[in-house]
Amino acid sequence: MSQPDDPRSSVPRELAPLLRREIPPLAVGIFEAIEKSIPEYQHFRENVIEGIQQALDKFVDHISAPDAVVHPHDIHRKLGAWEFKSGRSLDSLQAAYRIGARVAWRHVCAFAERRRLSLRSMSVLGEAMIAHVDELVSLSVDGYAAAQASAAGTLERKRRRLTELLAGDPPVPWQAVVDAADVAAWPMPATLCAVALEPSSGHVDELLLPPDVLVNLEDATPYLLVPNPVEVPRMIRAAGWRAGVGLTVLPQEARKSLACARRVLAVTSADEPVVDCADHLVELTLLADEFLARQLAARALAPLAPLTARQRTKLAETLSAWLSARGGAPEIAARLDVHPQTVRYRVNQLEELFGNRLHDADERFTLELALRARAFLDLD
Repeated sequence: MSQPDDPRSSVPRELAPLLRREIPPLAVGIFEAIEKSIPEYQHFRENVIEGIQQALDKFVDHISAPDAVVHPHDIHRKLGAWEFKSGRSLDSLQAAYRIGARVAWRHVCAFAERRRLSLRSMSVLGEAMIAHVDELVSLSVDGYAAAQASAAGTLERKRRRLTELLAGDPPVPWQAVVDAADVAAWPMPATLCAVALEPSSGHVDELLLPPDVLVNLEDATPYLLVPNPVEVPRMIRAAGWRAGVGLTVLPQEARKSLACARRVLAVTSADEPVVDCADHLVELTLLADEFLARQLAARALAPLAPLTARQRTKLAETLSAWLSARGGAPEIAARLDVHPQTVRYRVNQLEELFGNRLHDADERFTLELALRARAFLDLD
């Protein structure tokens, strides 16, 4: 239904049947002009002609019955959607509308001259044509935007599925992942890394990420799969997230990178906003099975168990420094910031507690692992 201020409702209704007779030759003239200026539309002649015909019919319908309900211009929404699906912008379609308006105006001028229309009628017709073209352009823009939004939603679902296939456990046949990447229009990278996320504060902003980053923020433990992780840590910090950056691996090993990324978040301080697995490999290896790490520490350091907590801590620190330095009391004392005589006393205690184990290479290695596990797990 035309609005009260719609210029088309001001055109004298008696012109409607006269204008309707002009539609067939005018439609041909408009198409020929469009075809000449926009050659790619030659391949879609039927669609373009249908759009022109409907545009002209609806224009005259508005004039003949401005208060009637006019059916939506579906073809013009479809033309907008068709432009998007063809991989083009709206530039060509909008140019076609402008060409059509120019040809139609010249035709109307000739019509007005033949019919001896007044300047007032000409002016009203001109305003009506401009309003009509604006409406058609708006409809096509709506169709283009709707197709774009639908494609974005479809692509997002496809990429979410791909993300789950890459990171899921148990793994699926690799060809299924390759096929899913093709469907999701995601170029398979040579390598990638997983980034495990957790909020670092009560509020997090939207992550502004490159388009090739696969995102799963709906998971209970959200994560990203990143082909090029160089810029991602900075973006994550800015958005208020804490992140564990997994190892860079082949795409087939994405789930392993994600497991490492999640683990490094769990075993490092929450004060570190971005933690890289590559900087914590020893810790991650030692704590891959926390139960075994605790058993190792308890069994290897059993001679310290009868002591007080304070004594255990001091002797464990001294043993760690002695195993690492393999030097004399002065060097160990400097590390621990104590007197060399204190070191000699503690080393004698350790000799009594651990005996020949301190001089066996395999036992020393076991003790080093146990001491690291004790420190990582913050055991007393």
